[in-house]
Amino acid sequence: GFIGGHLCRRLRAAGAEVHAVSRRARIGGEGIDRWWRADLADPESTAALLDDVRPDTVFHLASHVYGSRDLSFVLPTFRDNLATTVYLLTAAAERGDCSVILSGSMDEPRQGEGQLPSSPYAAAKIAASTYARLFHDLYQLPITIARIFMVYGPDQKDEKKLVPYVTRSLLAGDSPELSGGGREVDWVYVEDVAEALVTLAGLDDLAGRTIDIGTGKRTSVRGVVETLADIIGGEGKPTFGVVAERPRETQPVADVEATFEATGWRARTDLRDGLERTVDWYRRR
Repeated sequence: GFIGGHLCRRLRAAGAEVHAVSRRARIGGEGIDRWWRADLADPESTAALLDDVRPDTVFHLASHVYGSRDLSFVLPTFRDNLATTVYLLTAAAERGDCSVILSGSMDEPRQGEGQLPSSPYAAAKIAASTYARLFHDLYQLPITIARIFMVYGPDQKDEKKLVPYVTRSLLAGDSPELSGGGREVDWVYVEDVAEALVTLAGLDDLAGRTIDIGTGKRTSVRGVVETLADIIGGEGKPTFGVVAERPRETQPVADVEATFEATGWRARTDLRDGLERTVDWYRRR
C-alpha cells in the first residue's frame, strides 16, 4: 500500500529484514526481502503466516480505506478492517514473541471524548483500537496504536484521494470537480509517517498507548487544492462546490507535543514542500 511501501524502504535502509503480505501473489519490490501470500480475513492463514515469518515486529497497515457513509460499505469494512485486525492480534498473542504497531486513524476520537464514528471505516478503526487495548491489557501483547492523520505524498495510487485526483487532473489540463473545500485537516507527509512508525517500533515503553502522527497544523481542503494549482499552473482550474459535502466530517488535529514527549519524533516536512515533491513525482510519471 501507499504508506507500507514507504515504510518498507525505510525499514530496509535501517537494516531490517522485511517481509510483506498481500492477497495476490507478488514478487520484488524495493525494500522487501520476501513477499508472502495470505488473506488476513482467514484466521488460519493469518496464524500460519506469523508461524512462518516469526517476526519481531508486525506493522499492521492492511485495510480498505472507504470514506463512504453508504450502508453497503458496512460489511466489507467490518471484514477487511476489523476482523482482519482481530485475527492478526490473536495470532500475535498466541505466539507471544512479537510486538505490533497498529495503524489507527484521525477519524477515531481520543479515549474519553465519546464522539460517535462518522463512517463505517471510522467505526472499524475505533473497534480495532479497542481490541488492541484489550489485547495489551488482558493478554500482555506489546502493541502501540499510531493514530495517523491525513497522509499525502509520492506513490499514492488511489486516484479517488484528493491529492492524486487534483494533481493528475491539473497536470492533464483538466479542471477537478470538488466540494466547497472548507474542511480543515492535519496533513502529514508520507516519509514523515514512515519515520514515525520506525521510531515507534524502537520504543518498548509505548506499549498500550495511542500516539498521534501528524503535524499539529490544520489546512483546509481548499487551501491544499489552491496550493497544488499554484505549483502546477496550466489551463486546469479547480471548481469548488460541485460535489456534495460528506456528512459528519471531523476536523481533528494531532497532539504533537504529547507525541514528541513520548517519542522524540516530529514531522519535518512543510506542507508546500511536500506538495511540491508530490507534484514532481507525478509529473515525472
